[in-house]
Amino acid sequence: MGDAMQDTSVGATRLGRVLVASKWAGLVEVAVVFASGIAVILLASNTFGQTPVASIGSVWAANLLMLAIVYWGLRLRGQSWTHLGLDQSLSRWRSAIRVFLQSIVVFVAAIVAFVFAAILMANLLGIPERADMSQYDYLRGNLTLTILALASVYIVSTFAEEVIYRGFMITRISELGAGGRTAGWLAIVSSSIVFGLVHSDWGLAGMVQASFMGLALGISYVVVRRNLWVTILAHGYMDTILVLQMYAGIGS
Repeated sequence: MGDAMQDTSVGATRLGRVLVASKWAGLVEVAVVFASGIAVILLASNTFGQTPVASIGSVWAANLLMLAIVYWGLRLRGQSWTHLGLDQSLSRWRSAIRVFLQSIVVFVAAIVAFVFAAILMANLLGIPERADMSQYDYLRGNLTLTILALASVYIVSTFAEEVIYRGFMITRISELGAGGRTAGWLAIVSSSIVFGLVHSDWGLAGMVQASFMGLALGISYVVVRRNLWVTILAHGYMDTILVLQMYAGIGS
């Protein structure tokens, strides 16, 4: 699974050193990140109701808040985004080409996992009802809004979700187990399950599909030596297809 390096920097604060040294403190950090996201979504639901705009906005706000807390944890430790896999590989053309080619392979693997889960759920439960995507009807035929939606999705969905569910969650849980193989698999599986649960609006079958897709992305993240740009790009391809389907009115 690769080692989750516990780098301690001279720039680490006292709290940061505690987060590195104490497994309990690290576990609390993981809990705080996800509890904050849940709190934002529940608060928005109670305040604004279950309107499409409120639902989308609350998820995006939750992702941004969790991303900010993840960054704060890195700063406390004296670490940078590189610790989670956001290195400088895209700044060198040969490395960028390699990342791009790897992302295509990961994209295919994630799609295969998604389809496999769909077939599995169909055999277990019958053909599930299509997920209600009516909240995105405003994108149908509207190119301007679709372009704006894609830009937003890349930042608050594609990028944020990969940093949170792959980079942060897999790295931190692996570190709690000192980077051992068992801890690595636990990190991948748990991150995949949580990733599926946050897609509850897709229904049961959709959550299972998202979990399998997350499993493929999680394994890929470790296989490519934790280069997060690979899974970010692969995730971005999938989000692009989904948004363009909504623009074309396919599946709605």
